[in-house]
Amino acid sequence: MAHYDERLHGFEDRLRRDEPEHAGAPERHASRSFRPGPTTWLWLAVGVVGLLTGIFIGHGLLIAAGLVVAGMAGQLLDPQRSRRRGGVPRPR
Repeated sequence: MAHYDERLHGFEDRLRRDEPEHAGAPERHASRSFRPGPTTWLWLAVGVVGLLTGIFIGHGLLIAAGLVVAGMAGQLLDPQRSRRRGGVPRPR
């Protein structure tokens, strides 16, 4: 394990020497803050209500539909969504 640590320290030293502006801790960009729109919250509420209604009345298709809608709304609430897609920003 010590050999691995030595290689990392060597890499850090080389990075500090070659590119001092990138050698520190990762910085967060000062871009606009992520705020999901009201439509996202509405779809999440519809999905949860559908899921709970399906559980209450015992209807499998309604449970599945509620899970799908809630899952899609959950994806819309993810602030790191565009970074995971390869850094392509979502068109407005």
